[in-house]
Amino acid sequence: MIDVRAPLSVGDVARRAGVTIATVHFYEAKGLIRGWRSEGNQRRYARDVLRRVAVIKIAQRAGVPLAAIKGALDALPTDRPLTVADWDRLSTAWRDLLSERIRALTQLRDQLDGCIGCGCLSMADCPLRNADDRLAAQGKGAVLLDAGAPGS
Repeated sequence: MIDVRAPLSVGDVARRAGVTIATVHFYEAKGLIRGWRSEGNQRRYARDVLRRVAVIKIAQRAGVPLAAIKGALDALPTDRPLTVADWDRLSTAWRDLLSERIRALTQLRDQLDGCIGCGCLSMADCPLRNADDRLAAQGKGAVLLDAGAPGS
């Protein structure tokens, strides 16, 4: 019989969460999850870490930056599993973030058609890279591209 109170090894967490061991270590290094060392110096995790890893994976899949995920998880208690109320708070904040990103990407997509094939990145009417032709003062042509070239 499985002891549901027994801590999980890093391999158990990885297998049950559907991630690699390296991912578990990465999440811990970034402060997204917490573990401890056993007397035998092996990593151990409370079982509620599985729910945290699931939340992290969902947020990453939605494009939420790791810093935002960490900030949200840091605001939650660590002495209990995540609750439905916790998820409601997280998802509401992330929904607003995603809505803004969708709006910005939609605007970019809609403006992109007028720019395809240009290549100069400094047209007077380019709203994507050079609004109000600010780069004209730096010279002609692809001044943004030249800035990173060797010898420039």
